This record gives sequence, C-alpha cells and structure tokens, in this order.
Amino acid sequence: MKLNKQTVLPVVLLVVFAIIAGGAYYLKAHPLNFTKNLKPTEAAQKAVDYANKNLLQGGSKASFESAVEQDGVYAFKLKVDGQEYTSYVTKDGKMMFVSGIPLTDAKTAGAATAATTPTVSKTDKPDVKVFVMSYCPYGLQAEKMYLPVYNLLKNKATLGIYFVNYSMHGKMEVDENLRQYCIQKDQTDKYAAYLQCFVNGAAPTAAGTAADYATCLAKSGINQAKLNSCVASADKQFNVTKDYNDKSTWISGSYPKVEINNDLNEKYGVQGSPTIVINDKEVNVSSRSPEAFLTTVCAAFNNPPAECKTTLSSDEPSTGFGSGTASAGAASGGGCATPAATPAK
Repeated sequence: MKLNKQTVLPVVLLVVFAIIAGGAYYLKAHPLNFTKNLKPTEAAQKAVDYANKNLLQGGSKASFESAVEQDGVYAFKLKVDGQEYTSYVTKDGKMMFVSGIPLTDAKTAGAATAATTPTVSKTDKPDVKVFVMSYCPYGLQAEKMYLPVYNLLKNKATLGIYFVNYSMHGKMEVDENLRQYCIQKDQTDKYAAYLQCFVNGAAPTAAGTAADYATCLAKSGINQAKLNSCVASADKQFNVTKDYNDKSTWISGSYPKVEINNDLNEKYGVQGSPTIVINDKEVNVSSRSPEAFLTTVCAAFNNPPAECKTTLSSDEPSTGFGSGTASAGAASGGGCATPAATPAK
C-alpha cells in the first residue's frame, strides 16, 4: 500500500498505541543491554535510541526531552511526531516501561513524594553545590528553589551556584555564566540579590535575546569596574571566548565549552542543568520547592541548626524567568542536557 498524507497519521498513531500496549512485553524478551547504573539522561537517551531502532516504524522518530529519578526508576519524557509521552527505564538501563500506572491516588502520591527525603552524608557544615546553565529553564527553577534556603542557611552551610561546563543557550548564556561567576567570587554579599533579580525578571522577548541583567547589576549595587576586570581575567584564564569562537572545540559541534568550573564538573560527573551535589555526592530532591530543598540540606547536618525548623514554601517555582509557581500537574524534575555528547578535550 502506498502511504500518503492521509494515511501516514493513522499509521503513526497505530504504531504509538502498539508501543504502549506491547512495548513492555517486547522489551522483556529483548532487554536493553547495559551493565551498570546510568545517570537519568544517559539511561533515558539509551531507551529512546532503542525505541527508534527497534520499535518505531513508518518513518516516526522519538526525541528525548528530559529525565528525572522517580520511585526507584528514571521517568523520562520523549516526543513522537510532536506528541509528548512519559515512559520509564530502570537505573541500569536494562528494562524500559512505556507507561506507568500510579497505585495511589493523586493526593496520597503527592504527600508521599513531599515526605521523601534523599539519603545524604552528614557533616558539621554541609557543602551544597548547584550546577546550572544560566538560561536553562530548569536551572532557573532550581535557583528559585535554592535562594530561600541560601538566605536562611548561608551562615550555617557552604552553598554556591556553579556552572555546567558547556552551554546550550547561545552567547548570552556564556556571558552570563562568566558574569555570575565573577559576582559570586568577588562580590559575594551582593550575588544573592543579583540572582534574585535575574531569575525573577521578565523573560527575554525573543529567542537569543539577553535578559535585563543591567538592571539587576544596578539594583544589587554591583561594582561594575570590579566586575569587568574579573570577567576579562576569567575569560582569559578559562578560554571562554576563545573556545566559543573556535567551533572545532564545541561538544558535538553544537555546544560551546564553558570551563569555568570544569574541574568540579569532572569530579562529580556533571552532565546537565540542574545538578545538585551535597557533601560530594549528587542528590535528587523530592521536588523543586524551597521546603523540599531545605529538608534535604538540613538532613546533611550532623546537628541541624534552629533555622532548619523554619517552614518555607512547598510550591515549586515556575520554570524559566519570572516569580510564579509551577502550574498544577506541570512536569517536575526536567533538565537541560545533551546526554550523547562527549566534551572535547
């Protein structure tokens, strides 16, 4: 039978429904052949690649969107012909489940998730690192989660924002990473105010347009001359502009290196934005609410301070720029990453 525009869509839909109905059975007989636990983005990309190679037909192709740890497996989002689906893969990448059915009602499931505290190692003064790309929507969400906890515990724990060693959002992100690195390094007491202004500001009006960082510099009292000096020095030290201008160094030919915190990226195996590391171990918080993040950080103290008894907002901030909260039922735990990429050396 010859396929035309009228027959392609029904065929695609039939294929998608066939995956949902029979994918788990097929993969039981043909498990994904990986031998070690993978990071969420790695396992999800492997599953998507497997589906493209072995399951989808008729010209359909799945693309990876995001991945997060959930209930002992990795939940990941993929798109097939413009339609988004949520599927699951085991942490070792050996089994994919194309759909999942919660065994609790929505309210019970939400309460259980909120009550879950990740296991973290304990110290007298926890070290908390949040790795982001400055224009990643999910990185911005994580920073909004981070800021209330930073303001509460900045004298009790060591908390900082660090940068993923490549960029996915153009020159404006490369420049902003440098800018924030320098503010945090040389004008530490003003960084939180600057970041609060930056993440809560209006979204850029067009793709590739920078956010209004100049207003935030002024509002937070940043010494511009000192900032310019640091940016010039850091740019030269880490070859940021040099690497941006030399596309032969870009990851997969598409993503410029930004190696400001490259040593820490390599130490912790950072792959995407956001990545949270507490006391030298990567941690996944139960939700990106200030309250959930506070609970996680406080669990890392040998003796939690009185500030840990504070109650912060349990609402997840919205992704991207702006001061709103995530809408009901909105996906949580997404990230910006290119899992198939290997950084150029």
